[in-house]
Amino acid sequence: MPAPKKRILFVIMDGLGDRACPELRGMTPLQYMRTPNLDWFVDHGQGGLMDPISPGIRPGSDTAHLAILGYDPGESYTGRGPLEAIGIGLDMQPGDIALRCNFATVDDSLEIIDRRAGRIREPETTELVESLEDMDIDGIECIVRESTEHRAVLLLRGEGLSSNITDADPGGDTHLLMCEGRDEESEFTAYVVNRFMEECYERLRNHPTNRKRSAAGLMPANILVPRGAGCYPHIEPFQEKYGITGACVAGMGMIKGVCKACGLDIYPLPDGCDGSLDSDLITKTQCALEALNEYDFVLMNIKAADIAGHNGNPKEKCDVIRDLDAVAGFIKERLPEDTVIVLTCDHCTPCILEDHSGDPVPVAIFTRDMVRDEASEFSETGCSKGSLGRIRGMDLLNICMDLANRTEKFGS
Repeated sequence: MPAPKKRILFVIMDGLGDRACPELRGMTPLQYMRTPNLDWFVDHGQGGLMDPISPGIRPGSDTAHLAILGYDPGESYTGRGPLEAIGIGLDMQPGDIALRCNFATVDDSLEIIDRRAGRIREPETTELVESLEDMDIDGIECIVRESTEHRAVLLLRGEGLSSNITDADPGGDTHLLMCEGRDEESEFTAYVVNRFMEECYERLRNHPTNRKRSAAGLMPANILVPRGAGCYPHIEPFQEKYGITGACVAGMGMIKGVCKACGLDIYPLPDGCDGSLDSDLITKTQCALEALNEYDFVLMNIKAADIAGHNGNPKEKCDVIRDLDAVAGFIKERLPEDTVIVLTCDHCTPCILEDHSGDPVPVAIFTRDMVRDEASEFSETGCSKGSLGRIRGMDLLNICMDLANRTEKFGS
């Protein structure tokens, strides 16, 4: 008699992994904090380390999530812009180019003061985007939509466009870069992007919302800085690839875009379950458990730890870990029968770097009646003692599909 098929829940704690923090006596935030519920899943399951892409490669959240879903980012990734566009519901058409943008603060000489404009968020970003409507540059329609917090999307629509351009975002607090074409065919697109930034600055610098922010001592969001240009990705649908249904529970537009591009449904979330530091994690987790009643596979992304890492704030990350342990406790108390549960990260965001790193991330897999190993602590060192060893992100779903009794025999 065949074994019953199980459902699969991935809990992706974005940017949770870290390096030694001097403020935490040389420990990582996971090592420093007491996490009985996260530890329970390691103690009753199996632990290991995971290289989201491969050892030493610094992944973005986009490429890491593609790999975790079992797709080779080298073949399926066309840029972050399209994924953000898809995630917020923009209808990309053949020939369109999408770019991910930050609302940023620049001075009169276009020196970047703050790449995130003081982490501005809705509804102020909505007000600013409204002033960027009806923008046409040499026959190219420029469509702007706000995403999560300080993020936005620029969609270019028209003839003669190419995604083979450099980023205008310098990736640090320095002088704004001009976009450049990497070949002759892309020079026109670079010109359009640079003209867009000029027009954007002219429309936003004296916007009433920015005057209010300046008067309140806040950073004005007086420009949009684009990066990650790309065209629509063509990816094998998740259900065809694995023969199972899938859903995404996330607040971040880009994460929803990755999952939607792979063919996962986007599970609706109530207000307050966004990708911010103060997101309602328990309600989001409740939604993920509800989604398991409808789907074979559910991926839930929790963004907060990544924000704390980018802020370079170990104490803030410790506070997030306390909340993540409560999420693990909520799942444990309502443990779905016949479910494979994965607790892991998409990448490390060390506080000392304020950016992603190529370090491996902790991973724990739990399902009832599985062989337990020696790992008992959910941390970078604790999980390394487990029998999973060191795996790649692309291996994770295959391992879970086997534990869920959903794989076909290879050979006779």
